[in-house]
Amino acid sequence: MKRAIAYGSSPLLTSATPVWRSRLIVAGFALVFAALGARAAYVQVLGNEFFQQQGEIRFERTLELPPNRGRVLDRNGLILATSVVAQSVWAIPENIDRQHPKMPELARLLDLPPAELQRRLDRHPTFVWLRRQLDETVAAQVRALGIEGIHFRKEYRRQYPEGEALAHVVGFTNVEDVGQEGVELAFNAQLSGQPGSRRVLRDRFGRVVEDVREVIPPVDGRDVQLSIDSRIQFFAFQRLREAVQQHQARGGSIVVLDARTGEILALANYPSFNPNQRRNLSGEQVRNRALTDAFEPGSTVKPIMAALALERGLARPDTLIDTGDGRLTMGRFTIRDIRGLGVVTLNEAMKASSNVAMVKLAQQMQPREMWEAYTRMGFGQRPQLPFPGAVSGRLRPYENWRPIEQATMSYGYGLSTSLFQLAQAYTVFASDGKLLPVTLLKTSQAAQGVPVLGPQHAQAVRHMLALSAGPGGTAQRAQTVGFSVGGKTGTSRVQEGAGYAENRHRSFFVGLAPAEQPRVVVAVMIDEPTEGGFFGGVVAAPVFSATVQQTLRVLGVAPDVDVRPHIVADLVQEPG
Repeated sequence: MKRAIAYGSSPLLTSATPVWRSRLIVAGFALVFAALGARAAYVQVLGNEFFQQQGEIRFERTLELPPNRGRVLDRNGLILATSVVAQSVWAIPENIDRQHPKMPELARLLDLPPAELQRRLDRHPTFVWLRRQLDETVAAQVRALGIEGIHFRKEYRRQYPEGEALAHVVGFTNVEDVGQEGVELAFNAQLSGQPGSRRVLRDRFGRVVEDVREVIPPVDGRDVQLSIDSRIQFFAFQRLREAVQQHQARGGSIVVLDARTGEILALANYPSFNPNQRRNLSGEQVRNRALTDAFEPGSTVKPIMAALALERGLARPDTLIDTGDGRLTMGRFTIRDIRGLGVVTLNEAMKASSNVAMVKLAQQMQPREMWEAYTRMGFGQRPQLPFPGAVSGRLRPYENWRPIEQATMSYGYGLSTSLFQLAQAYTVFASDGKLLPVTLLKTSQAAQGVPVLGPQHAQAVRHMLALSAGPGGTAQRAQTVGFSVGGKTGTSRVQEGAGYAENRHRSFFVGLAPAEQPRVVVAVMIDEPTEGGFFGGVVAAPVFSATVQQTLRVLGVAPDVDVRPHIVADLVQEPG
C-alpha cells in the first residue's frame, strides 16, 4: 500500500510570502502589457504610415507591363522590323542555393561562365538580371530546372527580317527596346507606345499573391510605313556590294529617289552589319554613309554651273567656249583637262567634263551668284529629313572666296556635300527646275517642289546629262537596256592633311531616267577603289545602270528606247 504525500507539511509551502514580492510580480506583468499596448497603439495609430510603407517596400511591387513596339514596314507592307515575345531571367540571390546541383546547367543555358553567374548573384541580395530576352525554348529549359529564386519577365525582342540590306535605314534598338540608330531612333516616340503597370503583393519567394491596384494596360506603339521599296533596296545593295568587292574599295553608298514624289525608294551602304546581332558594333559599322559622310563632289556639280550660266544669260547650250590645250593658269595654280578640247560648245564641254570650260564660266560670275546657286540646291544646309546624323556639308561664305577658290568650286573642289544632298540636288533637273522635298515615309501625292531654275534651263541641262551618258561621253557605262538615261560622273581626290592623297579617290555617278520624263534619280558613290580603275564612269556608272534598269521595271515604267547601250571601248575619262 502506497503512502500518501502530505504537501501541506512542506516548510516551503507553509512559510509566509512577503506582500511586496507578489505586488512586484504583478506590477512587472502590468508594465509589460502596458508597453505592448503602447507599442501596438504606436504601430497601429501613430506610426501607421511608416510601417505601411515598410510593408509595401518588402512585399508590394509595381510591375511594368511593356507595350508591343510598332512595326516598321516598307511601302508594300513588307515587315522590316517587328517585335517577338522573349523571356528575361532575373533572380533573388538570397533565395538561391549556390550549391544547387543544377547551377552549372543554368550557367550553360544562360550562356554565362559559372564564375560570371556567381559574380552576378553576388551583386545584390534582392534582385539581379541574369539574361535579357531569351528565346522561349531556352527560357522553358531554364524554368524546367526548378531552381528556387529564379524568375521570369515577359519582354519583347526586336527582329529585322531584311538583315544587312536595310540595316542603315531601319537601325536597331537596345535591350530596353529604345531606338538607337536609323528609323528606330528617328521615330522612337511613335514606335514605342506607353507602358502599363500592375501593382501586386508578393510573398517572400517573389511569387505574386494578389493584385492590390487596378491594372493599367499598356498602349502599343504605332507602325511606321516607309517609302523604301525592299525589292529595289535589296537589288541596289547587291549591286553596290559587288562593286565595292570588285574594285576592292573601302566602301560605297547608293540613293534612289522617286522623281515625282520625292520618296526615298532605296538607301544602302556597304559594308553593312546584321541588326539581329548587335554585340560589339562600332561607329564605323553603323553610320549611314550616304547621310553622314561629306566629301568634295567633283564634276557632279558641273551641271549646276551650266544651269547657272544659262539662267544668268551668260551662255546657251551652243555657246562656244575656248578651252585651248586643256590648261588654264591662275597665279601659281594650273587647272587641267584630261586632254585639250579647243573650242567647244557648252553641250560638248559638259559631255567631255571640261574643268577649263567651267572655270571660264565661273570667271564671268560673282562669287555671290555661285554661292546662291549652290545654296538653292541644298548644299551647306542640313537635309529636312528626320534621320539622325545627317550632315549639312560645307559651303563657306562667298565673301571669303579667293579667285582660285571660286575657280575650283566650279568643278567640285572647295565645298563638301553628302551623297544624299547630291541626289536631292539633281531632282531640280528631273522635275523641270524644282527642288523636291525628300521623304522617308510613304506618300501617294506628287511633291510640291521649290522653283530653282526655269523649266527650259532645267530641260537644257537634262539634255546635256543625256549627252554625257551617250556615245563619246564620260558615262557611257551608265546606259541601260530599254531606257534612256542622263547623268554626270565625278571623281575627286581624298583630302589628306592640308592637301590631297596621291592615290586615293572617290568615284561618283548621279543621274536620272528616263532622260526625257525622269521617274527616278540615282546617286552612287564608291569610296577609294583600288582595283580596276577609279574614274566614276568606270566604277560608279555600272552600278547606276543596273539599279536603274531594275528600279524602272519594278515601278512599271515602260521602256522608251529600243536599242541596246552603245559603249565605246575606249571610254572618255572625266578630269574632276
